[in-house]
Amino acid sequence: MATLSTLPGIVPELTPQLLARYAPMYDRVRDVIPELEWQTHLPWIDAISRLKKQRNAVILAHNYQPPEIYHTISDFTGDSLALAQQATRTEADVIVQCGVHFMAETSKVLNPGKTVLIPDTGAGCSLAESITADDVRLLKAKYPGVPVVTYVNTSADVKAESDVCCTSANAVHIVESLGVERVIFLPDKYLGQYVASKTNVKIILWEGSCEVHERFTGEELRAYRRAHGGVRILAHPECPPDVLREADFVGSTAAMITHLNERRPRRVVMITECSMSDNVAVEFPDIEFTRPCNLCPHMRRITLPRIHDALLHLRHEVHVDPAVAQGARRAVERMLAFGRKEAA
Repeated sequence: MATLSTLPGIVPELTPQLLARYAPMYDRVRDVIPELEWQTHLPWIDAISRLKKQRNAVILAHNYQPPEIYHTISDFTGDSLALAQQATRTEADVIVQCGVHFMAETSKVLNPGKTVLIPDTGAGCSLAESITADDVRLLKAKYPGVPVVTYVNTSADVKAESDVCCTSANAVHIVESLGVERVIFLPDKYLGQYVASKTNVKIILWEGSCEVHERFTGEELRAYRRAHGGVRILAHPECPPDVLREADFVGSTAAMITHLNERRPRRVVMITECSMSDNVAVEFPDIEFTRPCNLCPHMRRITLPRIHDALLHLRHEVHVDPAVAQGARRAVERMLAFGRKEAA
């Protein structure tokens, strides 16, 4: 006979048996998830894990998701590029995007026949909202023939008006691969300025920015150095120029992880969304992480109860107009093809 704890979608009670079953998982994350929080999260983790199997679903979690999502229920984790790549490889029927809305749109664009869910439709992005498809069309009219390179942190409508997408990990390479004298680079002005500093290609910028990264300052980094002797500073290129000048290393979230793996500094501060420090700390227990805490309010809208609700009811399905999806898919696939060429 079925009990409440075995019926599909039912969240079980916290029991000693449940705690014991997931003890190995908690041993791995206990330094970033306090025990009382773990006891609150665990019934949801168990229920979501069972629902995933019933729905033939996968969960894609961005590096900025909190540890209770990133390290427990996700099937694939990474930056925007890694998640876009995984979205093209999955054989699941349902994709749950634990990130923000433009990421879910990208998954839908690359998987038009699959059900793509986002646990909270309010999980937006200040950068994506800084530009519209009409803005891109006006720029193309102003600069006829100049290719448009668009950061993946944009809506499908904007991607559809672009020639190729990029991420912070491959932006410089994408720009230089076009073999042109100038490009329109959208929408992050700070990432665009960083790209301009690394190439001879003239970069035409847009005045967009990320509300998380733009809050960091060079003075803040100098204060970290004074307070934490010998700290190594890693900064995301979406940060302002004075921040990048103070950093010891500048790179995407994936590049930061690679850098830590190669260099193994004793003490580090990662100048990006602070959940990433928690997530990376699990992988590098020998490194001391100083945690600045600029949280992304949009990423924080994704929670275990909302993931469970989305899976249980197949709620908040993401749709993209087929005509828009066609253009956006072309721009994203050009980016992915560049990545495959680089790896060959």
